[in-house]
Amino acid sequence: MKQLITVILCALFSFYGTSQEQKKDTTKLEEVVIITRRKLNNNRQEKTLSSIDDYLEKSNNVTMIKRGNYAWEPTLNNMVSDRLVVTIDGMQIFGACTDKMDPITSYVDVSNLEKVTIGSGQEGTENGHCVGGGIDLQLPTSKFNDSGLKSSIDLGYETNGDFFATGLDLEYSRQKFFISADGIFRTSENYDAGNNEEVLYSQFQKYNISLQSGYEISEIHSLDANIIYDRATDVGYPALPMDVSLADALISSVTHYYKPTDKPFKSLETKVYFNTITHIMDDTNRPDVPIRMDMPGWSDTYGFYSKANITKNNHHFTFNLNGFYNKSLAEMTMFSSNPNEPDMFMYTWPDIRTLYSGLFIKDNWRISDSQTFSSSIRLGFHNNRIAKEVGVESLRIFHPDIDDQQNRFLMSLASSYNIKKETLNMALGLGYGERAPSVSEGYGFFLFNSFDNYDYIGNPNLKNEKALEANFSFSKTYNKFKVSVESSYFYIMDYIIGDIEPSISSMTIGANGVRIYSALDNVSIFDVYLNSSYNISDSFSINGTLGYNYGKGSNGENLPLIRPFPYFAELNFKKPKFNVALQLDGNGNQSKYSSFYGEDETAAYAILNLNLGNAFYGKKGRTILKYGIENILDSKYSTYADWNNIPRQGRNFYINLSYLLP
Repeated sequence: MKQLITVILCALFSFYGTSQEQKKDTTKLEEVVIITRRKLNNNRQEKTLSSIDDYLEKSNNVTMIKRGNYAWEPTLNNMVSDRLVVTIDGMQIFGACTDKMDPITSYVDVSNLEKVTIGSGQEGTENGHCVGGGIDLQLPTSKFNDSGLKSSIDLGYETNGDFFATGLDLEYSRQKFFISADGIFRTSENYDAGNNEEVLYSQFQKYNISLQSGYEISEIHSLDANIIYDRATDVGYPALPMDVSLADALISSVTHYYKPTDKPFKSLETKVYFNTITHIMDDTNRPDVPIRMDMPGWSDTYGFYSKANITKNNHHFTFNLNGFYNKSLAEMTMFSSNPNEPDMFMYTWPDIRTLYSGLFIKDNWRISDSQTFSSSIRLGFHNNRIAKEVGVESLRIFHPDIDDQQNRFLMSLASSYNIKKETLNMALGLGYGERAPSVSEGYGFFLFNSFDNYDYIGNPNLKNEKALEANFSFSKTYNKFKVSVESSYFYIMDYIIGDIEPSISSMTIGANGVRIYSALDNVSIFDVYLNSSYNISDSFSINGTLGYNYGKGSNGENLPLIRPFPYFAELNFKKPKFNVALQLDGNGNQSKYSSFYGEDETAAYAILNLNLGNAFYGKKGRTILKYGIENILDSKYSTYADWNNIPRQGRNFYINLSYLLP
């Protein structure tokens, strides 16, 4: 009865509201503006010191898979990161962990970023090939504003997990030169689930430092240099059998901007970059393990891109020529408990070298003041090579006919028709896309997946995964009331997923067996969201969201990690220097779970949050205060995206304080 009342209440809220205030009019390309420590925000991004994971999770189609209290893996349109292209300012970066404990989003912080662009499906292929979509974490643009010296300092504390964060920003700008630096430090002990139940191995510690500088050579030429260093230590993963002693990344780039005036050629942006990642898994702090092991991994990427914007008549053309070279290496050492027996060593990623080059072209055609038609194409050449001969020989045990390298040609096509009027927006899109198998899918060697308790072996002979998609969005405003619907459908062919191979014994002690990556003939994935909002007055507003998601394969099985019925409702009150919001956030029961792929049922849940904010202005600066209570009722719950059903945080009091000068 309680669940029924909750759903009915949320449905009533949804009839009057929407949580998508930041949606663009063409809903297939969404920008999540990072509310920096220089603004008092009045929307769902309630903490100035939230992690990037918290910000991303506010989007309808984005869900974060949680294996602990740190480094959540983003999913988009119910597809995991293998089917996405996640970039930092257009730069390709690849994690160094075979267990996805270091998604790309974990190596930046909100202090580094200006905004996040989310492109659904083939709208997200500007920086690379994908099936589910693209997420680009964008760095701040040049700051030749002659504003002199600016600074800010931030402090944050949360009671659950004894979480502490602090940050410092410094910026100096002249007409032809600027330099900015920022740093942030976060640390947390084990957090408590509902009813004060401690979640062991959920601690972490992280700091992030970035430096950006620029020089204006002339009115049309300028140079930027960026460097980000991110280091996390003592990171626990309660949902996994191992923790992380070190996750370390260095991300660097140099960018040239060419912006002529009064010409059809609007801009040319050329970037060269390098990033290197070190990731070390171990089980040193776990008291009871069958055998001790270390699993370090390394990923180095060199790349470039050159983006041009040209306007001619009613056409706006975007070009992106890009390429990268990546080296991914991971190994595992199992330490023998018998001094007379040697330790066991193997390569889990046998030094995979990936070379890619591609071209993206998009034309945005303005048919009239209210109508646009856009179309895009991406073509790419993708080469994988196994650099370690022992890796080739190991994989030939299961795939005798493989070569040490594989060439692939990839293609993406997308088009959309948009109508934008004063009170009505509508968009209809179609797309076709391909992606190459990830390093793990193609070349992984006995990678243990604790979700279904199987070891996984890659398959270099996999075909490209291919997808047809259709999307639709509609929004209408009636005075103070706005309602919108957005939906997408994906028909994916040669869908890559693990298939049980009963003739092979597992390497991991206690595993159920071995799965080799293979492909289903096809799968269908569908989602639809209803968003609405109502401005009760200049100060009061109410908004809400309802959603439905579906995923099934050609073998008749439900797909794993498909989001159950989500809902969200929020009541807002805001003034220029004060805001407060009461939120109801929940999911329905996950009835269509995938036991075939190791998934079990998760119960429905609903939590209440209260968020408040104040701004105080002084003669020399201003202070922003954000505070509130999360999970007010201290509910104990897990979502479908919580790996192995680890419970989420119970009641949490938080406070964020920012001081900005001038």
